[in-house]
Amino acid sequence: FFQKTLAAVKSWFTLFGWSKGQNPISIPHSLRRDVCIVQLTVPQERNCKRKLDKDKCFCEMLFHLNGQPIPGIAASQSLPLDPVERTFHLHWQHSELLSFLKSQGAYLSHVMPEFLLAPEDYKIWTEVHTGLRVCSMRSSGILSGRHIFVLEDSTFETMSKRAWTDVLLQMYKVFVLPRISFRIVPDPSSLESLQNMPGIKSEPLCSNIYSRYERTILIWLNKHYEKHRKIVWKDSQRGGIPPMRWIVNFDQDLLDSLVLAAQMAAYCPYLIPTHFIKMYTNPKTREQFLHNSLILVKALRAVNLDIDIKV
Repeated sequence: FFQKTLAAVKSWFTLFGWSKGQNPISIPHSLRRDVCIVQLTVPQERNCKRKLDKDKCFCEMLFHLNGQPIPGIAASQSLPLDPVERTFHLHWQHSELLSFLKSQGAYLSHVMPEFLLAPEDYKIWTEVHTGLRVCSMRSSGILSGRHIFVLEDSTFETMSKRAWTDVLLQMYKVFVLPRISFRIVPDPSSLESLQNMPGIKSEPLCSNIYSRYERTILIWLNKHYEKHRKIVWKDSQRGGIPPMRWIVNFDQDLLDSLVLAAQMAAYCPYLIPTHFIKMYTNPKTREQFLHNSLILVKALRAVNLDIDIKV
């Protein structure tokens, strides 16, 4: 499940996370490298080189999605040449990033700033805190008194990948989902066809699983599926009209591709005779589920929504 989530996050931010078109990212490697405006390569601790790349750094992506920089972090800055000073500066910067995201509503209390560091910087961080490396008076003055996790290389890579994935997911939650307008989605109870279906409320305190924006999407999915299932598959030769369903999640209820096909049919009805009528409306086997998925992907590509979906 995590690998599928990782692939989806990587794909979305590669395609839509940047102001100047697509920019391939790798999690966590390119994010750790480009986390600040100054892109840093460290072939040796005594020979630090800085390369400015404003169009492809993490902060540029954050600014594109949010519209404002991280408070306290300058748009252009240089990193200390001293490896310990550099590590503490990056740790502070990660702390500011996490604090900023949490102030916007992100759930990141489990992510520690050191897990966002590059491996060589994390090693310096742990060595300083465990006394294996002597640091300057300037750095020693900001040592944290909390417990420090000293992880093996492979374990750190796993934690770092998970931490950066969670950061990106929470960025999507607080910066992208709030763009959804509540005014364009009517209350399902006002639709005659949905009178017999339990309602989904969009009020903030109605769920401890989904945000109000996610529940708005669920309302939208229920509305269009119920309205268009009898239209899209009225002449279906592969199962007839699919039954009514209550869509309450974004995984199990979407597995057969019918719900997403109904959404597309609402806006692109010309795809019904060329694509959606060929779908199984009550799929039972893996082959039938795959068949429906392939048709949905072909429909997306037919309207130039080729977003690198893997079937």
